[in-house]
Amino acid sequence: MTDRVSKENYYLDIARTVSERSTCLRRHFGAIIVKNDSIVATGYNGAPRGRANCNDLGFCFREHLGIPRGERYEMCRSVHAEANAIISAARRMTVGATLYLVGRDYQTRELLHDATSCSMCRRMIINAGIHEVVTRRTETEFDIVPVQKWIDEDDSLPEGR
Repeated sequence: MTDRVSKENYYLDIARTVSERSTCLRRHFGAIIVKNDSIVATGYNGAPRGRANCNDLGFCFREHLGIPRGERYEMCRSVHAEANAIISAARRMTVGATLYLVGRDYQTRELLHDATSCSMCRRMIINAGIHEVVTRRTETEFDIVPVQKWIDEDDSLPEGR
């Protein structure tokens, strides 16, 4: 009997492949939504349809403004991978589903060991009814985050509330 890759790593490998379509000059992300062991939708980060991509323009607007990673996502030209996957899916297919997310650094191509959804994407994931998010940490290790945790630990409220 041969060893089989785990379901989580199988889907994370697919999300990594989806990330290869990314047009961002900072980070490449790929996301897939899976429900009942079927892929419902995929998404990668890139400019909205019809608009020029950062890789076509040759510069990153956030980098041009000196905005650090993790801040001011509303200044980004791209639609995030999670958002693109959710946009491509019907809500009835996202309720109770799992979202798999993989990120890589654009320049080094190294896996982002701390990949996570931004606060805007977290809100969309919550509203889409997605049950959990699986993020890759190493080529074989991953984290599973129950979306309920993001609901309970509401990051949109001031500290101490």
